[in-house]
Amino acid sequence: MSISRLAAVLPVLLATPLAVTALAAPAGAAERTTAVVEKRVIGHSVEGRDITAWRLGNPRSSKKVLLLAGMHGDETGAVHTLRALRDGRPIDGADIWVVPVVNPDGVARNTRQNARKVDLNRNFSTKWVKQGGAVSSGRKPFSEPESRAVRDFVDDIRPRYTISFHQPLDGIDIRDTGNDRWAQRLAAGIRLPRKAFDCFSRCHGTYSMWVRKQHPRAAVITVEMTRKPSRKYLTRIAPRAVLRSVNATR
Repeated sequence: MSISRLAAVLPVLLATPLAVTALAAPAGAAERTTAVVEKRVIGHSVEGRDITAWRLGNPRSSKKVLLLAGMHGDETGAVHTLRALRDGRPIDGADIWVVPVVNPDGVARNTRQNARKVDLNRNFSTKWVKQGGAVSSGRKPFSEPESRAVRDFVDDIRPRYTISFHQPLDGIDIRDTGNDRWAQRLAAGIRLPRKAFDCFSRCHGTYSMWVRKQHPRAAVITVEMTRKPSRKYLTRIAPRAVLRSVNATR
């Protein structure tokens, strides 16, 4: 094209947004190839590490789901499960948030507690009591930045279904799930027996207790994986079981 011809055509091209858009975004370029549609840092640990949530699936879906892992830093099996979901193919049929590591300081140390030696799953406000030792509940409810981050995030997104993953008690807690049929489907798919856990004596200040109290319409399941699940189980069987149970739930 001659310089004179280009000079004549250029103003027309610049004045035509559709033409510019077509050149910048060819057909099919906007199609999603991964599961992630949004990433959000929901808080920081005692030592300043990010606590990150990834949004998967369809944000317009009314089926809101939250999956948590790594609340105890020495229970990291399900961290691989949630990362497999995050790094996998696009998901349809639900609006799913995953927080693979709730307690990044504990994971870095391979300790149950956070950097202040608090068990985050005893630091929520429902029936909180002062406890010490391995299940130290902190100086008061929500004294820890990690539990506050989860609290604020749940209050913001208001999930209808939530799973909190732990180890190594080999079962799904059937107490007050808010949706027993969902618990039965998940137990069958994830290949774990249904049990009633007592938190080593009596439960106080746990995440699941707080959710059921503060968000009574929400269904919550505590999943306790075995001590040493196989990589296939963590990255293939468990993720598929979670998605199938959610997709079949009403």
